[in-house]
Amino acid sequence: MFRIKKIYFLITFVLCCLLIAYLHEIEVDFIWIFWPSVTAESIQIACYENNSINTLQSMQYENVPKNTSFFFVETSCHDKFLQLNPRQSCAIESVGLLNPSATVYLLIPSPIKDSSKFSPHTKVLLSYNNIKFRHVDMSKFFISTPLEKWYEEGKLKSSKWPRSHASDILRYTALWKYGGTYVDLDIVLLKSLEGILNYSGQESPKNVAAGLMSFSHGHPLADIAIKELRDRFKGYLWGYNGPLVITRSLKKFCGVSEVSEMTKERCHGFTVYPPKAIYPIHWKDWKDYFTTDKEEADKIMTKFNESLAIHLWNKFSYNEPVTIGSLQPYDRLAAKFCPRVYSTLGGVGHVF
Repeated sequence: MFRIKKIYFLITFVLCCLLIAYLHEIEVDFIWIFWPSVTAESIQIACYENNSINTLQSMQYENVPKNTSFFFVETSCHDKFLQLNPRQSCAIESVGLLNPSATVYLLIPSPIKDSSKFSPHTKVLLSYNNIKFRHVDMSKFFISTPLEKWYEEGKLKSSKWPRSHASDILRYTALWKYGGTYVDLDIVLLKSLEGILNYSGQESPKNVAAGLMSFSHGHPLADIAIKELRDRFKGYLWGYNGPLVITRSLKKFCGVSEVSEMTKERCHGFTVYPPKAIYPIHWKDWKDYFTTDKEEADKIMTKFNESLAIHLWNKFSYNEPVTIGSLQPYDRLAAKFCPRVYSTLGGVGHVF
């Protein structure tokens, strides 16, 4: 009996060692593996194939300005009309407002049957001349890119989280095709593109995320990243195909083994921003964006002085209420950086 228990112990020990080694190799922790299964995000993407009912102009025929464009991606399957929430609209307006000479695209693979029924906070975005909603025909968007055969073979459909992974492949493909800047829909931009490119923070990066990425057209890192996604795609792991793609790609491009070593010099002029630039609030402290204590809110606002943008950690915060005129940190940011969207959300005291 003792020998049997010893054998079981050894087998368990070996399996644990293999699991640890595997997690280390793929550079992902337990929250990245298990968290999405809790969010029930394994939705169907059959709508991507129904292009006959779409009323939006197609991205396929767009003459996209190279390097200066911004890209957002919304990969839900919508029923009849686009359904952005106010914070997503705020993210888009913040970019359009701060970059009036740049074109801001919202890429949508879901066909939109009725573009006249947008909610007020979505419709107001089109009052900006530089904000455009474009439909992406997924059967054509990847032609002549490194992902053409990958998509034709149905790799996206094999994913456990096809909507999230659709967002990943669209962001990397858009940057590969056009150059420019990708931005997540739960980010509020605080600086213009010029401010982003001229960021002078000296703090070393601690981790790499894919919420805001900017590549020039034809940049070798964009090519490394899209091929890394193609060649090492794992549909059963959520984060492996998003932020971990750019992490692995940067290690190759910069010739380093640690994120902290990704200096501008080692990365051939490419800048990896420190957390305070885009993630001034740690995900564990996401409620700081919504505190109603004025003194505390004043202190939190000072954390954004050296930031290019703020990330709202939507997976946690999407249901957290914001009251118009409350002076919650996010209320203040919305009033300043997405004023037209903010004006559609009701008067003082209205909750969104």
